[in-house]
Amino acid sequence: MHKKETCSKESIDTQAAPLTVCAPFSGKVIPIHDIPDPVFSEGIVGLGCGIEPEEETVYAPFDGVISQITETKHAIGITSTDGMELLIHIGIDTVDMNGKGFDVLVTEGQQVKAGQPLLTFSLSEIQAADHPTTTAVLLTNHEDFSALNLMVIGQIQHGLAILKVSK
Repeated sequence: MHKKETCSKESIDTQAAPLTVCAPFSGKVIPIHDIPDPVFSEGIVGLGCGIEPEEETVYAPFDGVISQITETKHAIGITSTDGMELLIHIGIDTVDMNGKGFDVLVTEGQQVKAGQPLLTFSLSEIQAADHPTTTAVLLTNHEDFSALNLMVIGQIQHGLAILKVSK
């Protein structure tokens, strides 16, 4: 039986699974080209995937440092201990919400552990503002790696591996 790689703080498998990005929340993983915004779907910002969220907390996808938090709280950047720079952008055009419905739980420069809550958001407020909830999970420095593999399409629980990169 195949053992699923996990990144939750309960499993402490992050160091055993280097260059792995775990799902920051539970939901449905979709290929990057299905994200309903060309800035993301065409790989302009980075490569990775989309997730249709089923919960409202974003968890750290690996051990790392918070490298960026947008003023409007809808996106967060995290750099892994092995050099991956990841952007988690919640919803499409949610910058227009000016932070309404988003609550950041960390600060820039803060060290975080895999599975640690980073921010919360309101699916109902995003939908009420008439924005898609599709979240982009993108490796922004993908050119520093030789390969990026999407490990799953469809349902995923937070903490399970979704992306694997190679040096």
